[in-house]
Parts: sequence; C-alpha cells; structure tokens
Amino acid sequence: MRKRFPSLSALSYGTHWPTGKRIAIVASAVAVLLAIAAVVALLTGGGNGHQAPGAAAPTRTGSPSSTEAAPKPSSGTGSVPKPPQIAEPVAYAKAAAQMLWSYDTRTTSRDQQLAGIHTWMTDESIYADWASVSGQVPDPVLWSRMADQEQHATAGVTEGHFPSAFKQALADDPSAITEAYIYVVTVNGKQQIAWKKGGGGAEERAVTLAVQCRPSHDCALAAIAPSVTQ
Repeated sequence: MRKRFPSLSALSYGTHWPTGKRIAIVASAVAVLLAIAAVVALLTGGGNGHQAPGAAAPTRTGSPSSTEAAPKPSSGTGSVPKPPQIAEPVAYAKAAAQMLWSYDTRTTSRDQQLAGIHTWMTDESIYADWASVSGQVPDPVLWSRMADQEQHATAGVTEGHFPSAFKQALADDPSAITEAYIYVVTVNGKQQIAWKKGGGGAEERAVTLAVQCRPSHDCALAAIAPSVTQ
C-alpha cells in the first residue's frame, strides 16, 4: 500500500508550481514574439505548472522568494547535474525539467541547488527570467526542514512537446523565432520523493519551459513559461 505523505514531507520541492508568476515568454523581444506570449497567456487560465489529473495535491505552507538574486558561483552546485550540450529544444527542455524535479537535501544546500540551476540559464539577460526559475526552490526555512527529514527526489520524463498555441504562432509567422530563438516546450513526467525512515511517494509532474536554442549553440533555460499543456 502506498504511504501517505507526512505533513512535513508534503511540503516537497516541486509539488506545486507557484501561482501569480505568469511571464512573457520573450519579454523585451520584438512585437511578434510578444504576441506569441500573449497567445499562450490567453490559453493558460491562471497559475504556473500543471498538476496532472489524479495526482495528489499536498498543501504547501512556505513560498520561495520571487526576487531571488543569482547565486554566487563559489557556493558549488551539489547534486545538481551540469547542463547538457543539447541543441534541440524539446530534448533540452526534458533534461531541464528532470533537473528541476530532482534534488537531494542530504548532500546539497539550498544555495548549491540555486547555483546548480543557474548554470542552466541563458546568459542573455534580456531573455532570462531567473525569478520564475528560482521561485521553484523552497525558501530557506522550508529547505532546512526538508533537510532535517533527509528529503530527496528523482524524476523521470515521459514526454515533451511544443504546445499548440506556440506551434500555431510559428505557423502564422515562421520568421518570428529568429529574433530570440525562444521555444516553448511542455514536459510531462513523474517525481519520486523519499525521506528518512522509509517514507516516500510519487507524483505526476508537468511544466512548460521557455528555452533558448540559437543556431550552432547549445540550448539554455530562459524561464518557467505559463502553463500550456495542449
């Protein structure tokens, strides 16, 4: 029989994507790219991330800061994997989602988690929305409580795809992508969470990411995009 999440472990990293962080997919880009963001936003209906049907919805009592400063490189990256050398948007988004859904408070501090995630970000500041990405990491108090329980998680990805709104926007104007080369990708998967004394459980996950993949360059993460899973 599947164990139920205890109250502390229910506050797990990744179980809820925070609401109120709707972002422009390509803020400050040309008008056509902003139009893509507008189309996506109209279809989201509110909130970041998508809780798959049938998945448990634990209550989260802590909320990460939306103005988290970029971490100092000297903090190290702990268990966070290095960004892969991938030039294809869907493949990179799948790897990024798996990274975001995985953590190990036994070996990695919160600062290290943030530093590791930051290495996946685009270095083009006009397109990088670090607040939307760092906002997925629990606040220091919650991370400490998770560490007390030796909480850790691994993740598997089942599929990734371009949402229909993004594909339609590109079909309407194929040249629109050539300003920023920002692609919108929805990824689905499952997160396995465990903590000390044999506690654990699994949750379905889905997230929509904005990734930048310029020609002849590896992709990079730009933002957590509005929730579009069609």
